[in-house]
Order: sequence, then C-alpha cells, then structure tokens
Amino acid sequence: MKTRSIRSRAAILAAGLLATPIALSPSLTTPAHALIVFDPSNYAQNVLTAARSLEQITNQITSLQNQAQMLINQAKNLASLPFSALQTLQQNVQRTQQLLQQAQGIAFNVQQIDQMFSQKYGSVSMSATDQQLITDARSRWQNTVGGLQDAMRVQAGVVGNIDSNRTQMSALVSQSQSATGALQATQAGNQLLALLAQQLADLTAVGAANGRAQALTEAERTAAAEQGREQRRRFLTPGSGYQPGSAQMFNNGN
Repeated sequence: MKTRSIRSRAAILAAGLLATPIALSPSLTTPAHALIVFDPSNYAQNVLTAARSLEQITNQITSLQNQAQMLINQAKNLASLPFSALQTLQQNVQRTQQLLQQAQGIAFNVQQIDQMFSQKYGSVSMSATDQQLITDARSRWQNTVGGLQDAMRVQAGVVGNIDSNRTQMSALVSQSQSATGALQATQAGNQLLALLAQQLADLTAVGAANGRAQALTEAERTAAAEQGREQRRRFLTPGSGYQPGSAQMFNNGN
C-alpha cells in the first residue's frame, strides 16, 4: 500500500511540474507592440519610389554629361588653327611685285608710258637728224629687248613660287582635314583661298609682263615703219645732185 501511495504522489508531482510551464507561458510571450508586420503594398510603393528617384538621378547625370560634351564641342569650335601660311604667301607676292617694279626702260607707270611713247614712238620729226633717228631706233629696240627679258624674269619668278605653293597647299589641306572644330576648318579654308589669290596674282603678273613685251614689240615695229617712210622720203627728195670730183683709185707709191 505504501508503495502505491508513493507512486501516486510522484505521478501527481510530475503532472504538476509539467503543467507549470503552461501556466507560466503567458508571462514569457513577446508583447504585441513588438511584433513586425509585413505590408506587401507598402513595400511595393517604397520600391517604386526608390526606382523613380534612381531614374531622376540617372537623368541628371546624363544631362550633366551632355552639357559637358557641349562645352567641349564649343571649345573645339572656337580653337584657332595652329598653322598660318600668310607670311609665305605674302613673300611670294612681294617677290613677284619686285620683279614687276624692276621693269627696264618703260615701267608700269601710266605717266611714264605716255611720256615715253610721245618721245620715242610718236610721229617721226621731219627736222630730226639722221643721227637722232638712229638713236631713237636703238632706244626703242632696247626697250623691246628689255620688255622681253622682264617678261621672262617674271615667268621664272612665278615658276619658282610653284614649289612653295605646293608645300603650302599640302600643309593647308592636311590642317583642314585634321581640324578639330569649325573655326579651324574655316581658317584653313580661308588660307587655301589666300593661296589661290596669290596664284592668281602670279598669273596676272605673267600676263601683264607678256602683254608689255608684246606691246613694246608692236610699238617698235610701228615706229620703225614710220621712220622708214621718213628716211625713204629724205632719200627721194631732190638735192644738189651728183657733183663730179677727183678720186684716187690706187696708191701712187708715195
């Protein structure tokens, strides 16, 4: 009987111990205000807001990059060409001009041309002596020869400019093709036009020198014809006629 009684008490004590956590469990649970509640709609809204903010930042960065590129392009368009052929072209023109200024006899001067033609190429004076006619004819011939020589010198000078023009043209075309902006391309184009103008000036100088030489040749021919008519007139003009006189044909040995 004692043994059963002891077993009954042990069973009651074990049951009491097992029931104790259940009774105390409410005091160990998490408070209601500390629970985390997940709201899917609120989370989606937050994600969408963050995506929009990121998109705005990306757009601002892209806009800043575009503005920076625009400033870089403007700087390139305003950059000056680091090459100038102006001095060389001016030197070529100056050399050709100096050759024209060194014209012999009759220069490229309107007043001097009028004066010289009035003196040397006008009507032959009937009162001029034979020696004066010869002197005038020789002066005209020298003017013609000098004009031909001047024309050849100008031609030689222009030919000498060809090599320099070729070098400048090659450099300007290279600068134009490698231009980094609109200003550099425009400046290279302007210098190419200046090179063309210099070549046209050379052609004008050659044409003027050749025309001068041809004009002097024609003027000499016309003046020579006029002088020939005057000399023929003098030859045919009746004079004192033939006057006989003594003439010694052979040495008399003295």
